[in-house]
Amino acid sequence: MTTEKKKSAFMKPIQVSDALAEIVGPGPMARTEVTKKLWDYIKKHKLQDQANKRNINPDAKLAKVFGSPQPIDMFKMAGKIAKHLKEGELATK
Repeated sequence: MTTEKKKSAFMKPIQVSDALAEIVGPGPMARTEVTKKLWDYIKKHKLQDQANKRNINPDAKLAKVFGSPQPIDMFKMAGKIAKHLKEGELATK
C-alpha cells in the first residue's frame, strides 16, 4: 500500500507579480521560496531597522511591493506580499 503525501498549500507553485519578481526572481515558485528569497533580499540590502528589528525599511523595489516607502512591521509584510501572489495566471498588481 503506497500512501502519497499531500503537498502543503505553501509548497504549491504560484505566480509572482512583476514588482515582486524584481526582488525574488520570476515565478512560479512556492510561497515558502518567495518568503526565503524576500528575507535574503532584506538581509543583503540591510533593510531591517537596526533600532527596532521588527521593522523593515523598504528601498525603492520593496516600496513598490509594499505600496509605500514607510517602514513596515515584519508581521504585516505577509498581507502586502499576498497581493502580489496569484495561483494560475500571472498577478499584475
